[in-house]
Amino acid sequence: MVLLHGLFGSGSNLGSLARSLQDRYSVYSVDLPNHGRSDWLPQIDLHNMALSLEQWMTHHQLTDACLVGHSLGGKLAMQLALGAPQRVRALVIADIAPVVYGALHDNVLAALQAVAAMSCTSRQAAMQEMVNIIDDPGVVQFLLASLRRGEDGFYRWRFDVEGITRDYHRLREAPAAVGAYQGPVQFIKGGDSDYIQAHHRAHILALFPQTQLKVMPGCGHWLHVQQPRLFNSLVGRFIDAHSN
Repeated sequence: MVLLHGLFGSGSNLGSLARSLQDRYSVYSVDLPNHGRSDWLPQIDLHNMALSLEQWMTHHQLTDACLVGHSLGGKLAMQLALGAPQRVRALVIADIAPVVYGALHDNVLAALQAVAAMSCTSRQAAMQEMVNIIDDPGVVQFLLASLRRGEDGFYRWRFDVEGITRDYHRLREAPAAVGAYQGPVQFIKGGDSDYIQAHHRAHILALFPQTQLKVMPGCGHWLHVQQPRLFNSLVGRFIDAHSN
C-alpha cells in the first residue's frame, strides 16, 4: 500500500488510514516530490512526479502496489496508473477528478510566501501573518504543521514554496493519458465538496472504466480528517477485495 497526500501536506496526513491498514499490508506513507523529506524536482508536474514515484517504487523493490491518493496525491496516483498501469494493482482516489482545475490556492500561496519572506522566529508570528490572508483557521493549522525551526532559529516550510508557486499551473492540469487504466478504481467524494462534480463523471469513466464512486455525506475536501472511520472503512473494504 502506497499512500499519497495532497498539496502542501506530508506523508503523515494519511496516518489514520495507514494505521488501519498496517495489520494486513505493508504501508508506505510517501512525501510527494518537493514536499517533506523528498527530493525537489527542478520542474514540478504530474509526469515528473509520476516518474519520481515509479523510481521510488523500484528502489524499494515494489513491482506493483495499491495506491491511495488524496487531492494532488490522487492526481499523481492517476498519472502513474495511466502511464505505467503494470505498477498499479488497485487505485483509490479521494476527492479529486482527472480534470483541469482553476486557481484555488492563490491566497494560500500568498500566505506561504509572506511567511517565507519575514524570517519568522516563532510559530505565533507565522500564524499571525497567515490569518491576515487566509480566513480558514483549519487551513492555517494544516499548513503550520509543515513549518520547521532550523538550526539558525528561523522557521522554514518543509515544502518547496518557490517551486510550487512557479509550477502551480502545471499541478492544476489533468493527468495525461494515451489509453484508459483497466484496473479496479474507487473514487471517494466528499458530499459537501465541489472538487468532483456531476459533469466529471464522463471524464472519470473514460479513463477509469472500472470505477466505483462512493460519496461521504457531511464531508468536505478533507474527508479523511472529518470522518476517518468511514473513510478508512471504505478504503479498506475496497483494497481487501482487489489487492490480489
